[in-house]
Amino acid sequence: MQESVTTFISAAAAAYDRYVEDVEGRRSIGQIFAALDEELEMRDRPGQRLPVCAHLEKACASEQFAVPDLNRLVEAFCAIEPQLKWYPRGGDQTGANAAYPEGHANAMIVGPGGLVRHSRVWLGVSLLAPGVRYPDHTHPPEETYLVLSDGAFFQEGRGWFTPGIGGTFYNRPGIVHAMRSGETPLLAMWALRAA
Repeated sequence: MQESVTTFISAAAAAYDRYVEDVEGRRSIGQIFAALDEELEMRDRPGQRLPVCAHLEKACASEQFAVPDLNRLVEAFCAIEPQLKWYPRGGDQTGANAAYPEGHANAMIVGPGGLVRHSRVWLGVSLLAPGVRYPDHTHPPEETYLVLSDGAFFQEGRGWFTPGIGGTFYNRPGIVHAMRSGETPLLAMWALRAA
């Protein structure tokens, strides 16, 4: 398992390095992946899927990823996905639609509750079924997204935008943000760094 997680982290580092152009995002991911150069503390536990995970097959379909960096990342993700514990987001649901409660799931790969324990770095993914509007939310850690499917994202002061497959964007600490899927599932990876 450790080898599969290490392969995933290397693939994520390469994909983020290739696609992140924002200066603050590049600084943040540089610090995140530098922190993951240390020895990893692995957690051995069974994975747990939610019903919405039935959309993973379509969201991870290899024909979407013509670029080798994204193909490697998705293949590495698929190798570790059975070990992930998928969970619904708790808390405020401002802005979410009626499809949200059963139509979303998150999984942490690195961080509290992840396959790799880490106190300062969180790497994970969010999955939305078609037609789901995730709630407006904010958090203290800065965050950089890497988008792996079609979908729209909201950022305070910017409004809604569509990064596209391989698109990235940086969320400064405390900024309000959200996401929504269209006619297809949305899969996005996030990398957070606590101050």
